[in-house]
Amino acid sequence: MTNTWQVQDARARFSELLKTGLAEGPQIVTRRGVETAVLVPIDQWRRLEKMSSPNLKELLLAPEARTDSLTL
Repeated sequence: MTNTWQVQDARARFSELLKTGLAEGPQIVTRRGVETAVLVPIDQWRRLEKMSSPNLKELLLAPEARTDSLTL
């Protein structure tokens, strides 16, 4: 089965969409032929979230963290 679902099929066959997503990975949902959403397994989602969060080093080196004037 393809990994792309029309929204009406995704709605009508949600259980199948979920099972396929868990077995085969991300499933794309389209509306009027346009990709609008994606269903991904939760472990993959958490990895993606973790990768997108800055770590302490990145936060401290960010331009927003630097200042020329220090007020005491």
